[in-house]
Amino acid sequence: MKPRKLIGSAFVLSSLALAMGTAIASTSGHPGTPAESMRYEGAPAGVNPAEARDMISSDGPPMTTAEFDRAKQIFFERCAGCHGVLRKGATGKPLTTDITRVRGTEYLKALINFGSPAGMPNWGTSGDLTEQDVDMMARYLQHEPPQPPEYGMKEMKASWKLVVPPNKRPTKQMNNLNLENLFSVTLRDAGQIALIDGASKKIVNVIDTGYAVHISRLSASGRYLFVIGRDARVNMIDLWMKKPQTVAEIKVGMEARSVETSKFKGWEDKYAIAGTYWPPQYVIMDGETLEPLKIVATRGMTVDTQEYHPEPRVAAIVASHEHPEFIVNVKETGKILMVNYEDLDNLKVTTIDAARFLHDGGWDSTLRYFLTAANKSNKIAVVDSKEDKLTALVDVGKIPHPGRGANFIHPKFGPVWATSHLGDQTIAIIGTDPKGHPKQAWKMVESINGQGGGSLFIKTHPKSHNLYVDTALNPDTKISQSVAVFDIRHLDKGFKVLPIAEWAKLGEGPKRVVQPEFNKAGDEVWFSVWNGKTQESALVVVNDKTRKLKAVIKDKRLVTPTGKFNVYNTMHDVY
Repeated sequence: MKPRKLIGSAFVLSSLALAMGTAIASTSGHPGTPAESMRYEGAPAGVNPAEARDMISSDGPPMTTAEFDRAKQIFFERCAGCHGVLRKGATGKPLTTDITRVRGTEYLKALINFGSPAGMPNWGTSGDLTEQDVDMMARYLQHEPPQPPEYGMKEMKASWKLVVPPNKRPTKQMNNLNLENLFSVTLRDAGQIALIDGASKKIVNVIDTGYAVHISRLSASGRYLFVIGRDARVNMIDLWMKKPQTVAEIKVGMEARSVETSKFKGWEDKYAIAGTYWPPQYVIMDGETLEPLKIVATRGMTVDTQEYHPEPRVAAIVASHEHPEFIVNVKETGKILMVNYEDLDNLKVTTIDAARFLHDGGWDSTLRYFLTAANKSNKIAVVDSKEDKLTALVDVGKIPHPGRGANFIHPKFGPVWATSHLGDQTIAIIGTDPKGHPKQAWKMVESINGQGGGSLFIKTHPKSHNLYVDTALNPDTKISQSVAVFDIRHLDKGFKVLPIAEWAKLGEGPKRVVQPEFNKAGDEVWFSVWNGKTQESALVVVNDKTRKLKAVIKDKRLVTPTGKFNVYNTMHDVY
């Protein structure tokens, strides 16, 4: 088995049944734990098992080296996403040897085979693991977990490539592209991004990147595009070049999700930052070259039980518009870090206790308040970036996953921000206007029903009256292959379903529809129709005014397209 082929998916169970186009049961088999939630949380770790140092101890049950290697592979692909690489517990419970050896082999076999009501998959009875695999995993869990290697300044500098130095780059834009309406599109399984012109709908260039690029971010100037793969490779792309291409790259760890650049006035493009899942840390880099300058670990105590956690992964990072700071989400400990980059030698970090399992989020319409999902806590944390304080913890639906969320004017409650959910069908609407609507500010003012659970992204635009909600991880193919669209002026009238995958006219495959993204003008919204790696995928463009099909973009180079990021909207945090 080649481990890299299964590493890094944030959207599907590591069995990859969806990616292979096979059917998934409509229920998870566990009360209160929907199948779409299981797919998301059971994603494999991005750490290559072959690089982890084995810890076969004499205190555990007998295992051959071959069995240990096979079990290690299975754990990294199917278990680490929930329980953590070091088994200290993340969204799943701890599986450390002080617990597993007391439970014993027979207990662990039953747990692995049948699962649990709390959300543990029934790996044996589902057919994902054989009887021999279940027995092997029960024994493996009673040995010390393999230790992935650390990754520090020495390793980062060895990986750093300055492809084109700043003094060799153009002094002005050398192409005729309308950069503000350019789209950066993740080609997940190809390990590439496609730059697509928003007007012509033509591919400008396809650029090799890390595996399964998670996000694309723009420098404050809009010249440089930064992308990060789940294998922690960061590419810096110069959009001024005649044909945009990578001018610097670096590998910042073994698994990652986030990259951002400095945005505060006077510090534009000065620094870049990337956060990693493994090792748990973030690194501040030179904004023109990606040279690593400062690495900071995130290991520490959790906000609730105040117990030490050795593997708190860095999730979303955003750049403050109020101070020269990066806002860093630390997932497992539930802490939001306000990292001031004025003096890297005397780094000042303000720590805000929020709630555990922080993930993604975005700004309110004023760009002062950062709203971020603590997904397993079923809360949205609101941070005042001007005062560097927690404003509120808002209870919402099950496992909020907003992407960057959606800002719009509610007919009754004024300015609001909305999130959809992985774990249920609701869309939570939160008031964001403490001056004009103080009674509704930082409260869930309304909850409306969408098509179902399994939503990853929600989106609108200041010039649109529509609110789009995908349901890419819903087990019902009719739901996962379509989107719900609401009229924000009349939310009480419910939603209309747009059959996006049907409009794409593709062949066989799962054809999950994911991530609405507007063009700069706000009159088009783009969707990815994400098919299997060997199957045809497409991008579907919808006329926002009419909600009718406008264009279908097909190209053999569009391999598993997922995230799309319009340059202007990403630069200016328009969502």
